[in-house]
Amino acid sequence: MVKKYRKTGKRSGLQAITLCISTALVLILLGLVVLTTLAGRNLSAHVRENLVVTLMLEHDMTDSEGNQMCNAVKKSSYIRSINFISKDRALKEATKEMGADPSEFTEGLNPFSPSIEITLNSEYANNDSLRWIAKELKRYPKVTEISYQKDLVEAVNRNLAKIGLAMLTLAVLLTFVSFSLINNTVRLGIYARRFSIHTMKLVGASWGFIRRPFVSRAVVIGLVASLFAIAALGGMSYAMVCYEPDIVTIVSWQDLAITALAVVVFGIVITSICANISVNKFLKMKAGDLYKI
Repeated sequence: MVKKYRKTGKRSGLQAITLCISTALVLILLGLVVLTTLAGRNLSAHVRENLVVTLMLEHDMTDSEGNQMCNAVKKSSYIRSINFISKDRALKEATKEMGADPSEFTEGLNPFSPSIEITLNSEYANNDSLRWIAKELKRYPKVTEISYQKDLVEAVNRNLAKIGLAMLTLAVLLTFVSFSLINNTVRLGIYARRFSIHTMKLVGASWGFIRRPFVSRAVVIGLVASLFAIAALGGMSYAMVCYEPDIVTIVSWQDLAITALAVVVFGIVITSICANISVNKFLKMKAGDLYKI
């Protein structure tokens, strides 16, 4: 009898370990989907916020007038950053890039006009918003021209929309696949105890009483599996940061925290739901049907 209990205990422990490992692998996959989706969102915002709108100003605008204009423009809600480039600064930058002073060819006169470079908040970095923003900026005095790369803005937004749709489709597909895999793994663990479930039902135990230990066990396994998955994802993230430090501009610690929380929630919710479904299936079956599956 003691040997029988030991064998049963070893079998149950092995099933729990197998279920934990299988669930952890699936949760790693789900965590990668969540992290990739967040990184894609951040990359989209990063690209849009680095699109530059240039305001060309009249040649006779002084530095003080330019700074006053910058202070007035940056109060707008769509402005992310603003940078005034004076005539002298433009001349120095051109001299550095060309390796020669352009004023030497203009009899000592500075050929450059002052300008203002603006970057927008990501939600305004589209051609529709840029059109009315350009109209509003042209109302300021001494603004001669407003330029931005319309084709680039359109191409960026079009490609980002395609990437976002692809990520959403992938997330939905992998969520369905992950649920199926975890459900099958949990069902196999409960399948081995289907006769115990039927015995408890015969002695008058309620369905809730029978279901409770299986669901509790599944929740514990889901929690442990999610911790293993978080550790694996953390190791992957650390390796990526070591390999490419600039990735922190796209994947922040907040994104990692959201991913970890999502993995824990997925691990607990999916395993508990799968345990409920599997136990209910065996509870509804008659004794003769248990031998046919």
